[in-house]
Amino acid sequence: MPDTWIGLTAAERRRNWWWTGVLTLMCVSMAIGVTLPSPSSTRWWWGGGVGVAWSASLFYMINRGYGRTLLTASGMQFHTFVSRRSIPWSDITGIEKREHHARSATWWDLRVVRVRGRPLTIPGAFTSRLWDAEFDNKLAVIQEHWTHGRSG
Repeated sequence: MPDTWIGLTAAERRRNWWWTGVLTLMCVSMAIGVTLPSPSSTRWWWGGGVGVAWSASLFYMINRGYGRTLLTASGMQFHTFVSRRSIPWSDITGIEKREHHARSATWWDLRVVRVRGRPLTIPGAFTSRLWDAEFDNKLAVIQEHWTHGRSG
């Protein structure tokens, strides 16, 4: 099988940037809301705390949006801003679709279940839409490569 990249399409990346903008507006609003009424001696603590939380969330959103996975004959290679990791097909016991719930949102991602160690989220494969054909196609391609890699 030829090597295949799994990642977000341009439309999915735009949607991720849109949600990053929403997150930024929420954090700016929260920072203004907690710093203005607080006494001037503690104001910078509140603003700094919100700023640190926003920075961590922003990094997560950007890393999630640009992370990709390369499927090869020997295994999977995860590519993110901060890491590169290879997992051979022989170390994988399953590929699972995972559902997450928050107060006002639901999203899905894919995880690789390994023989040893904790399961890892596959970069470049997540969605917030209930019936997303592109996401289901990514799952099918990964499972096809995994099946072929185990037998070959």
